[in-house]
Amino acid sequence: MTEAATKIEIIDDDPFFQRILSDAFREAGFAVYTANDGIEGVKLYLEQYPEVVLSDLVMPRMGGVSTCMEIARLAGERQPVIILLTSMFQEGPHEHETPEMGARFHIPKSTAPLDIVILVEQLIERAKTQTTLY
Repeated sequence: MTEAATKIEIIDDDPFFQRILSDAFREAGFAVYTANDGIEGVKLYLEQYPEVVLSDLVMPRMGGVSTCMEIARLAGERQPVIILLTSMFQEGPHEHETPEMGARFHIPKSTAPLDIVILVEQLIERAKTQTTLY
């Protein structure tokens, strides 16, 4: 019996960045779903219920903060790993104690795609062990 691929949703209005990230996650064995803005992203979340949501910060129609907050609200008890991608800061990836701007995890867009994949894999593993502790 094969294990189902982890679902990841990438929400970004930049088609080039979206494709680069999608390719990196597919190569790592993820099932990748994409949306071009927050409104599409929320709708897609409700269709697929991915384990991970990566959202750009600045997008048309619905920005990343509102998108992340709405997905977290809709997820209820079954929270996905929500990550905000932004080019607005240059420091390394970081985690907040409580969600800030809709997400606990912030990753600069300047981070290499392979490094983003590795970070996401680590966050998924950590989320699995935290869930099994309770």
